[in-house]
Amino acid sequence: MRRIVLYTITSLDGSVDDPTRCFPPDVDPDKPQPPTFDDGLIEREAALIARQDAVLLGRRMFDQWSRYWPTSDEQPFAAFINGVKKYVVTSSPLTTEWGDSEAVSGPLPDLVRDLKALPGGDIGVHGSIELARSLLAEGLVDELHLAVAPVLDPDGRRLFDGLPELQRLTLVSATPTPSGALWLVYRPRRDEPSTR
Repeated sequence: MRRIVLYTITSLDGSVDDPTRCFPPDVDPDKPQPPTFDDGLIEREAALIARQDAVLLGRRMFDQWSRYWPTSDEQPFAAFINGVKKYVVTSSPLTTEWGDSEAVSGPLPDLVRDLKALPGGDIGVHGSIELARSLLAEGLVDELHLAVAPVLDPDGRRLFDGLPELQRLTLVSATPTPSGALWLVYRPRRDEPSTR
């Protein structure tokens, strides 16, 4: 069966709003500042997206990304996100054409159930912090991938703010990268009930 796989870039203290604050594109190696998106992170991201043939996006993320990614040369993500099937969670029609995109609406558990029942690979959730929070709150995420930058960033939203209850996770892997970042993979522990 297909899985919902959530991926986000985060600072060590959980800021997920602006990944360029964690991984700026042009880092001067002579100055102390956050690392670039190094080869280790690129390799992990490429392996992650190779298993995905669809993504779930929030409407705001779709509107932003549909203006940015079609002209981007940031590989391998640009080729992936421009070509993959995109399900956009929204209550209004899409006003921008961007590859194979489809507006979907309704209760998240129903949407996820229907998408997972279709044949195919993993369904990715990239960015879309409000959607990601809702999926986490409903217990609909099957795997969580975090690219953790070795920076502290007091600004921005935190992915896990507002969860309704404690959720236990199992660590699948923790891979350090050359720049000091860490790629973490977790799965929910569905064998025991969540508690407060």
